[in-house]
Amino acid sequence: MRILRFSDSTFADDLRFLDRHSTPAAEVHATVSEIVERVRREGDAAVFELVRKFGGPVLTAATVRVKAAEFKAALKLVSAQTQEAIATAHANVKNFAERSRRKDWSGRNAQGVEVGERFDPFQRVGIYVPGGTAPLVSTAVMTCTLAAVAGVPEIVVATPAGADGKVNDALLYALQFCGATEVYRIGGAQAIAALAFGTESIPPVAKIYGPGNAYVVEAKRQVFGRVAVDLLPGPSEIFVIADASANPAWVASDLLAQAEHGHNSVVVLATSSAKLLAAVEKEVASQAARLARGQHVREVLDNTTFLVLVKNLKDAVALCNRFAPEHASVATKDDDAIAAQLRTSGAIFLGGYSPVVGGDFVAGPSHELPTGGAGKSFPGLTVDQFQRRTSLVRFSAKALAKSLPVIQAFSAIEGLDAHGRSAEIRLK
Repeated sequence: MRILRFSDSTFADDLRFLDRHSTPAAEVHATVSEIVERVRREGDAAVFELVRKFGGPVLTAATVRVKAAEFKAALKLVSAQTQEAIATAHANVKNFAERSRRKDWSGRNAQGVEVGERFDPFQRVGIYVPGGTAPLVSTAVMTCTLAAVAGVPEIVVATPAGADGKVNDALLYALQFCGATEVYRIGGAQAIAALAFGTESIPPVAKIYGPGNAYVVEAKRQVFGRVAVDLLPGPSEIFVIADASANPAWVASDLLAQAEHGHNSVVVLATSSAKLLAAVEKEVASQAARLARGQHVREVLDNTTFLVLVKNLKDAVALCNRFAPEHASVATKDDDAIAAQLRTSGAIFLGGYSPVVGGDFVAGPSHELPTGGAGKSFPGLTVDQFQRRTSLVRFSAKALAKSLPVIQAFSAIEGLDAHGRSAEIRLK
């Protein structure tokens, strides 16, 4: 862990870690470019070879898609407790999505033209669900549920299988429960390319969603334009703003929960209390020693964990907005006042009893959130991202006549006489 204090002479330079841009390493970019091009050219053959090369199963056109019998078998193997947890999370996510889904509307403008918007679901979407170091069952809930609420008829999931070809039973159960209509046992950049371009066995999709490692995220970036993508979520992040009233054990547990993801996750505490900072440092060391994923945690604690002592909470807010964290946690006396000043966070957790894990698993908003500073420009995943917007316009003769002077003026300004004539001809 790095301890940074506002009184340090190097404090301004030490804070440069806050300025991030979600750009890939040159090696990752080159590797993904080769993979994407191979899949585009060779289809199934490239996908199956790459899956095997990176530790996956031997696949064929007959085995790449998960079969109905596998879903039925998974149902028998998933405990009642797990099923109940998935159902509870799904209900909350579904309720949140139904409230935020965009609705069609219509009205008339000042000239009497009927205008409106229609929101249709994408007809076929692809969702990537990580399954490497841990099967992210919660990601299935946080993505497929939104697609189903939006009314997407074809919800296609790509998730990596083990070398034996098996997909985690709880993950299969969650995918089916939350609305997935097709599941393919492929992962990595090759899965993203297959969803984007299509192969002999996997028809292409219109938009791709979901988190993943650096190669998956870079593949989403490279196929953007061929298909739409939701956002580019990378390693997990948390930025805690705390004052002397915060419970150091609780703060430490939130930091460690995100550090548990490993792989360049970034965890930050900014506090105006030197006493709290010292207590959190001690708690982090104590709690980390008892965690199962110790190697992942140690990697983050050694390289990308920052405990920052600021002069006041106003400075902490400024640093948080500069960092644009995936998760912002506010553990202060007046958490509402602090949260109201945060402008770039993917999600904000208010008060001591709001662990980030509650948002990861059960609260309702999707846990797929912007990282790497992208929160300054992108929101987290919402149900409306599964809807395609179309504007609707209907002129009557009377409304067109009232609009004609404006049309003629713009046509003259822009030198587009055919534009003006296309309106005039209707009124002669």
